Amino acid sequence: MRILKYMIGGAAAGAVAAYFLGYDYLFSGISKTYFKGKSSAYIDDGNLFPSNPIATEAPELWEEDFDYNKKELPKHLVDNLKESKTAAFVVIRNGKILHEQYWAGYNQLSQTNSFSMAKAVTVMLLGKALEEGIIGSIDEKLSEFYPELKEKVFGNTVTLKNLAQMEAGLDWDENYNNPFLPNAKAYYGKNLVKAVFTRNFKEEPGTKFEYQSGSTQLLGFAIRKALGKPLASYLSEKFWIPLGMEQNAKWSTDNYGMEKTYCCIHSNARDFAKLGQLFLNDGKVGDQQVLNSGFIEDMRTPTEKSAGIYGQGLWINHDNPIKHYYFLGLQGQYIIMVPEHNIVIVRTGSYSNSPKNDRGRPDQVKFLVNETVQLFQ
Repeated sequence: MRILKYMIGGAAAGAVAAYFLGYDYLFSGISKTYFKGKSSAYIDDGNLFPSNPIATEAPELWEEDFDYNKKELPKHLVDNLKESKTAAFVVIRNGKILHEQYWAGYNQLSQTNSFSMAKAVTVMLLGKALEEGIIGSIDEKLSEFYPELKEKVFGNTVTLKNLAQMEAGLDWDENYNNPFLPNAKAYYGKNLVKAVFTRNFKEEPGTKFEYQSGSTQLLGFAIRKALGKPLASYLSEKFWIPLGMEQNAKWSTDNYGMEKTYCCIHSNARDFAKLGQLFLNDGKVGDQQVLNSGFIEDMRTPTEKSAGIYGQGLWINHDNPIKHYYFLGLQGQYIIMVPEHNIVIVRTGSYSNSPKNDRGRPDQVKFLVNETVQLFQ
C-alpha cells in the first residue's frame, strides 16, 4: 500500500513538473498514440484534433480515361505499395483518371492526413494573397506582421520568402521521433503560438536551406493575420471550390483555431490529385486562372541554397531522367507531377519504416515515377 502511494505521488509530481517545464503536451501525445495502439502520428488521427472545415460547393468527379483501371499493376509495384502500407494509389494522365487502387479497407472517400504536403498548400495561399494584394510582397518581413519579433536576434530580417524557401535560420530541430523537440509540441500541444514563437533564430535568414516545420507555421501565422480569417476558409474559397473538389475536407488546428500550416489537411486521394493537376495546368482550371502561373513557376523552381532539391513548398528531382516535382508528407504522402508525360501520381499511406532518401527526397517517389511512366506511357 505504501509503495502504491509512492508511485501515485511520483506520477503526480512528474505531471506537475511536466506542466511547469512546458511538456504537458506529452500527455496529449500519449493519449492520441499509445492509448490508440500507435507509436506515432498516423494518417487516420484527424478526429482526435480540433479542425476548421474546407468546404466545396459543386463537386466535379474526375473524367475517366478510356483505359481506366484496365491495366493491372505489375507484381513488383504492387509488392512495393503493399509493403509500404499504401492506402491509395491514383494516376491521372492528360487530366483524366487512369488508375486508382486502394488497400487495407481504404476507398475513394477515405480522408487521410496530408502531413507535410500541407506546406505546399500554405505556400499556395501565400501566392494567392500576393496576387490579390492582401500581402504586398513576398519580401515583406515577418516582423511587419509580428513586431515583437524585432526583439529577437535576426527576428527583424527574416522574410516571407525565407520561410517559403526553408531559409529562415530558425532554431528548430526537424525530428519526428524525439517527443521533447518542437515538432511534437506543435503537433500535440494546445497552443501553436507557444510552440513556435518561443523559438529563436540561430543564423542569418537567407543563408542556408534547412527544412523546418516551424518555418511554414510562421508563414501560416503571417498569412492568417493578413487575411483576418481562417486559412481553411480562404483555401475553400480560392482553391477547393474552383477546383470542384469531390469532398469537404478539414484542416487540424490548435485549441485556438489556428491551422497547423506545416501539416494536417485531411482529404482523399482523388482531391489531392486535383492539386497536382493544377500545377500541370500552370495554375488554371478550365479557362479560370486559379493561381498566378508565375508564382506556380517560382514554387517548382529549385533554389540555389537547397542545391536543387527544393523550391517553395515543393520538392524537386531534376536528377532523374524523368524530371518531376512533388508535395511530400511524413510516412509517404505524395502528390507527384511529371510534366513531360502530363501525369499526376498520388500515393497515401503509412510507411512503416522511414524510406531511404536522397537529401530528404524519398527513393520511393523516383521508383513510382519511373514505374508509372513505363507502365502507362
